[in-house]
Amino acid sequence: MSRELGKVKLKTPICHIIVGLDVGGAETMLKRLIESNPSSISETVVVSLTSLGVIGESLRARGVCVHALGMSSLWHSPIILLRLIRLIRQYRPAVVQTWMYHADLFGGLAARLAGSCSVVWNIRSTAIPQGALSITFWLVRFCAVCSYFIPDRIICCAISAKTAHIKLRYAEHKMTVIPNGYDFSAFELDLNSRARIRLEAGANDGDIVIGVVGRFDLMKDYHNFVNAASYVAAKRSGVKFIMVGRGNEWSNDTLRGWIGKANLMKRFHLVGQQANVVHYLSAMDVFCLSSVNEAFPNVVVEAMAIGLPCVVTQAGDAADILGDAAFVVPVKDPVLLADALLRMCHLNPVDRRMLGERNVKKVREEYGIEKIRRKYEEVYDEVSRK
Repeated sequence: MSRELGKVKLKTPICHIIVGLDVGGAETMLKRLIESNPSSISETVVVSLTSLGVIGESLRARGVCVHALGMSSLWHSPIILLRLIRLIRQYRPAVVQTWMYHADLFGGLAARLAGSCSVVWNIRSTAIPQGALSITFWLVRFCAVCSYFIPDRIICCAISAKTAHIKLRYAEHKMTVIPNGYDFSAFELDLNSRARIRLEAGANDGDIVIGVVGRFDLMKDYHNFVNAASYVAAKRSGVKFIMVGRGNEWSNDTLRGWIGKANLMKRFHLVGQQANVVHYLSAMDVFCLSSVNEAFPNVVVEAMAIGLPCVVTQAGDAADILGDAAFVVPVKDPVLLADALLRMCHLNPVDRRMLGERNVKKVREEYGIEKIRRKYEEVYDEVSRK
């Protein structure tokens, strides 16, 4: 796209509209999607309904045109809608891609009122808030009605997300699944970090370290993980457990209470939120997903990309990502989770390494950002030709 002192002359291919640009799954995926094609950066516009955020600042530094509208309340809705309409008319994108429910509604409606562009929604969730007191509860259901006439297509990040929204009566004929994509160049085993972190965790050379990564949240079901760890520890010595993520700290009284009740204080290493998760994945021998609910769990792909063998629950698309039914267990079942972890521990190191190598091959073939970007572009090409 060429510009003349702020005056747009040619049509901008894509305008992305998202709720916010702080660090999160959707925001990170948007960043990867844009940065995976450097030649299109100058032709891309990103609009945050709220603040600029860390990712917004990073995109601006790369040369992306980013707007932050400062929405802080639904009372601002009319003003935000008008500003979106003006921006879309200014940049004249071929496609408006929206991310998550508020952006789907406001961005999609603004695009339709502005005219002359196609609209693609992006759905990222399976956990829909329940109860009439939740604004999101009503927003999701209103979007279900709007899905028949606002978007041209609806991209779901996971099969489970598509299934959940079909049950909510979203327009099934418009829906397609495109999983998250990754730049795997950053996912290399760090042997120096492995040695340091295992030393901090009190793990000896022959010990097996089982780890989880993710914020402390009911959906992650870390109570399930701690209970499973107690069964594992009772049957096998030389096993340590690492928990990484916001809230996974000894200052968390709830988590500390679970671990203390299981008499596992010396077996657990809680490190909280970390800037470089790869360092901590490198310290693990086995990765565990204990969640009760997910859409597309990024951390499973990341663990597999490092070369970790994994045990996962049947949460969201975790089983499809792993592709090994032998190490997939039902949600909320610490006994079966412990059994799968013990089976993994009983494997000799060579067999575990072979599982890890298979995992690396699988995710690099299926979830590379270049492949995923092409799938997005195919959708954009299709809707823009209508």
